[in-house]
Amino acid sequence: MTKVIVTGAAGHMGKIVTRLVEEAPDMEIAARISPSGSDGTLKHLEDYTGEADLVIDFSNHEGTKELMDYCTAHNVPAVVATTGQTDEEKACIEEAAKSTPVFYSANMSVGVAFLTKIVKLAAEVFPDADVEIVEAHHNRKLDAPSGTALMLADAVKEVKPGAECHCGRSGHCKREKNEIGISSIRMGNVVGEHEVFFNTGSQTITLKHSAHDRALFAEGALDAARFLLKQPAGLYGMDDLMAK
Repeated sequence: MTKVIVTGAAGHMGKIVTRLVEEAPDMEIAARISPSGSDGTLKHLEDYTGEADLVIDFSNHEGTKELMDYCTAHNVPAVVATTGQTDEEKACIEEAAKSTPVFYSANMSVGVAFLTKIVKLAAEVFPDADVEIVEAHHNRKLDAPSGTALMLADAVKEVKPGAECHCGRSGHCKREKNEIGISSIRMGNVVGEHEVFFNTGSQTITLKHSAHDRALFAEGALDAARFLLKQPAGLYGMDDLMAK
């Protein structure tokens, strides 16, 4: 039985992950961590002194260093499903992955992973097209653009290395040829929508993914956890999971 620590356990996603782990026949909750210490959670990872096989993180990017320090010190794999990391925090993830398995993705949906692949293909087929990304989330989401929107932009950049993101168009400025436009919408209880437009001047190709239930991301995290337990130290993502 895999003993799982859930960080961000008092949050909406953390509660869903906790429920799914409790329902899984091959997993059990080892500890629930939340900075607030609410709902019977522990405030810090180091407050837990028992055994653990893996950490699933749906907390806040500001806790990245604490998470990676714990996983490195205790040789515990981690599924990092939190977004918005700074370059310094991403460096912490990369460093930890040298000594323990780490699964890191801005979006835990296999559907979004597939979208990323076809966005890259579209960028290859239509290298001169104007690229615009529109993403929508609920009104409680803190980071904008979303980590997923940036991940989609990075897929385009793999094909067009000189491309640069232009987030939130306003004022008086002409669209640059090598620009990737990103627009963020925050409203209501939208789970997550990402739409990518490729406009060649004579035609438009539109690629879109819509999430209808946040359980989608929790289910993906558990799939990633099961995959990660079989891997040596290293940094893994959705492409690795899809290729298993």
